[in-house]
Amino acid sequence: MNRKIVLGTLLSVVCTVLPTAAGAQEGDAKAGEVKAISCLGCHGIPGYSNVYPTYHVPRVGGQHAQYIIGALNAYKKGDRSHKTMRAQAATLSDQDMADIAAYFSAAKSE
Repeated sequence: MNRKIVLGTLLSVVCTVLPTAAGAQEGDAKAGEVKAISCLGCHGIPGYSNVYPTYHVPRVGGQHAQYIIGALNAYKKGDRSHKTMRAQAATLSDQDMADIAAYFSAAKSE
């Protein structure tokens, strides 16, 4: 069998199975709506920027859930450096993150 075909097939299988195998939790958007209230103080304001450090706050409505979960985990671990986000993420459980991600991924981006 052609090596490229084998590698391509293997990569396809890994990309399909990996998110499920990693134990990704199912998020509850309704629970996430309540848990995301503090997030909306910054992420729900069009054109909002932090004063210090000066940073344009991204809109997260409509973002992919796994991206949001990854970002929150990175803040929690200190791999992303924003003091406010790190403090917010430090208090979140894996289920909290999944719920918040489900809420924002279902929301409209504006």
